[in-house]
Amino acid sequence: MDTVHNPDRFMADLRQILSQGRKRIGILIGAGGPLSVRVDASGKLDPNGQALIPGVNDLTNQALQKLSGTAATAAAEIRKSLPDGGNIETILSKVRLLQTALGDTAVHGLDGAGYAALGKTICEAIGGIVGAKLPDGRTPYHELVSWVSGTQRAHSVEIFTTNYDLLIETAFEQAKAPYFDGFTGGHAPFFDPVTVAGNDLPPRWSRVWKLHGSLGWKSDNGAVVRCGGADSTELVYPDHLKYDLTQKQPYAALFERLKRFLLTPDTVLLTTGFSFRDAHICAVLGEALAMNANAAVIALQFQTLNEEDPARKLAFEHPNLSVYASDAAVIGGISGLWRLGDLPKNWGEIRSSFWGKRGGNDAFLLGDFASFCRFCALSYSPDLARPTEAAIPVDGSDPTTVSA
Repeated sequence: MDTVHNPDRFMADLRQILSQGRKRIGILIGAGGPLSVRVDASGKLDPNGQALIPGVNDLTNQALQKLSGTAATAAAEIRKSLPDGGNIETILSKVRLLQTALGDTAVHGLDGAGYAALGKTICEAIGGIVGAKLPDGRTPYHELVSWVSGTQRAHSVEIFTTNYDLLIETAFEQAKAPYFDGFTGGHAPFFDPVTVAGNDLPPRWSRVWKLHGSLGWKSDNGAVVRCGGADSTELVYPDHLKYDLTQKQPYAALFERLKRFLLTPDTVLLTTGFSFRDAHICAVLGEALAMNANAAVIALQFQTLNEEDPARKLAFEHPNLSVYASDAAVIGGISGLWRLGDLPKNWGEIRSSFWGKRGGNDAFLLGDFASFCRFCALSYSPDLARPTEAAIPVDGSDPTTVSA
């Protein structure tokens, strides 16, 4: 039995959710977000240019290329020892473990103090790469903030991100749209876990939660403070691959916020640019979805469904997690290819915002962060009529899925 899903039906529902401002909506942005912002050699927006911030693999290569001497040798040996060569996060986690464990003993030419210096150098290299500034012009981040601040809401939009850059903060500030990121104060804003856990701020204040740390964070007398610039890089990576170390603040409070959000009734979390390869976040998602059947996660994935195996597996385990890939979807625990129905009246322009050509093939487009942000911004279009039920089915059967 083959099942197909009609994207028109699900995108009509999603547009309605995005435009109404009544549901609790969260957005989880992964490394694929900055990849959609393309710039030329001078840093100006160019759809044919290079990614403003590289993906994890390129970031790893670029950061390690900045090392030299014994530091470069030690980092290379660590990388060789990790499964599949590791990435910048697993390498840095190993560096910090060696920093703690070695003392005066040398491994790969560095002792504990040497690995502490290596970790600092790697973080500085990362900061130089991910500290890229949002270019002039209308970017996907501006369009996302336009949607967030474009309507009166019953609940704040909560943005969770694994990225260390300051792009979303910049977009909020350029739009003069208020947000809260867990820090409070003027001279040296300090992290306040009590406010993170509560809902005391007005709904017009969005929330921005940096799950893996951020540029501009630093440790000051045992407290985490935000200095406001991209030159502070010491806390851009928590050792989040080790469960016990994520109990440190602010990471414990931020992961707990993600869990608490998903445990709240009638919530929708949209993921974009997120690979579902972060075991710690996936564990939080799985646990919360199992506990709260009224929460929903919609994973908007760039690649084909077969290439999005981590997301697909989690969707099979939790029917309230749906995966919308470029060629197919898992909805309600059932996988099926996308198949369009008859084009409803006045729906052509709306369909073009989520369906089109990619690489010469028809594809669902919202796995691309830029397309998703544009879809959000366009959700206020007055032409919001949902396709008629008669127009949705492919062969006259159930409007949600069609079995052949």
